Amino acid sequence: MRVVERIEALGHRNITAKNRTTFEVTKDCHLTKRGDCIVAVNATKGAVDLSEEFKESAIQEGARIIVVVEVGGLKEVAKGWGSPLLTFIHPTDLVVRKSSYTCGRTLMINSDKAAKDFSRELVEHLKKPGQKVMVTLMVEV
Repeated sequence: MRVVERIEALGHRNITAKNRTTFEVTKDCHLTKRGDCIVAVNATKGAVDLSEEFKESAIQEGARIIVVVEVGGLKEVAKGWGSPLLTFIHPTDLVVRKSSYTCGRTLMINSDKAAKDFSRELVEHLKKPGQKVMVTLMVEV
């Protein structure tokens, strides 16, 4: 079974995508250079907004999660895992983590990518204010 969520977001001039352990998509519009994990802003969904079907699938033991970030004709694909510890309660943020740490913002753990792993060509597109970004989330159980 595969459950899919689509999120629209925007680029921002302060995106650096330098974080070594996470990447994040946020509903927030404002971003400082300190937010080095953020790859898109003004997202249409935060963790709490994901469908119940997605959340229920993602917390199942062995759930495989794939996150695709598309911008400017380029895409990055990150693969990781769900967990029974995921709560999806944060109102604005979705965080993908290389570690197994979970909190209300966590979308996926044990990811094979963090922000620093994104191609620099793709990141240049993410730095364009108002650039449309499509984020697709898939859970396979």
